[in-house]
Amino acid sequence: MSIKSDNRHLYLQVIDRLKQDIEDGVYKEKEKLPSEFDLAKQLGVSRATLREALRILEEENVIIRRHGVGTFVNAKPLFTSGIEQLNSVTNMILQAGMKPGTVFLSSVTLGPTEDDIRRFSCALDQEIAVIERVRTANGEPVVYCVDKVPENIFPDTFSHEQESILNMLEEDANRKITYAVAQIEPIGYHEKISPILECDPETALLVLKQMHFDESDTPILYSVNYFRADKFSFHVLRKRI
Repeated sequence: MSIKSDNRHLYLQVIDRLKQDIEDGVYKEKEKLPSEFDLAKQLGVSRATLREALRILEEENVIIRRHGVGTFVNAKPLFTSGIEQLNSVTNMILQAGMKPGTVFLSSVTLGPTEDDIRRFSCALDQEIAVIERVRTANGEPVVYCVDKVPENIFPDTFSHEQESILNMLEEDANRKITYAVAQIEPIGYHEKISPILECDPETALLVLKQMHFDESDTPILYSVNYFRADKFSFHVLRKRI
């Protein structure tokens, strides 16, 4: 059935129609869409119009196009969070009704890098605790985490069984994190991390870098989290001033 013309550009109508078809289950998650020729014919538009619509849908992560294979419907993210909310990975997983878990890869104390000295305003001889973990949801790996905390803040009672670094710092080190400065960017396949998170070659990652501060504006925790882009979605509320 062809889409109906209105005052908008045809490619916008195609976008709405395909999104509605996906919502209605006409095309299911990870299902391959018809060929461009067949899909354009079904919608009653040119292939150029269809390609523009598919390009935008790919930018919005609604679909994924695999060269030489076809176009597929992306799986909807399981976890969503406002980036303005300082929420732990543990809470995000719990809020999705899933069981959080942790696979510890390493926990070491190292001398500070030049970036560490700048971030934490620490001395050259101030050691930094570095923790590498994989966070899981119902046993499935979804986030690769690297956390850095100055050794003089890092509690001696730290246990690998503790899920949330934020809670650990508040409960065991009596340092409550009140805000963070964050940077988020998408990256493609990562040779080390993508296999750990069991990603397909086409699955992108969202990298969230955050410096966390306590109530006295002291930098306490620097974290770099690699989220599977097919599992996590972040948004931000913007207000006009």
